[in-house]
Amino acid sequence: MNIDKKEIHDIKSWASVRETSIEIAEAIFELANHDEKLAEQIWSEGSDEVLKLAFSKTKADKLFWGEQTIERKNV
Repeated sequence: MNIDKKEIHDIKSWASVRETSIEIAEAIFELANHDEKLAEQIWSEGSDEVLKLAFSKTKADKLFWGEQTIERKNV
């Protein structure tokens, strides 16, 4: 996937506002095909698919989804 610098900045800002790990935000936008309305819906409802994708792109053992801490071992 070829994401430009503005899109990367927008995703980082989106993640920051929601106190969500950038890996989760990137996975949400990837699964939402960069549709912000759909991304917001996915963020609100949660998604195991997002978690699997996010952890596949990092070596981190913990990621944050809003106020929740998600551990790799629980995915």
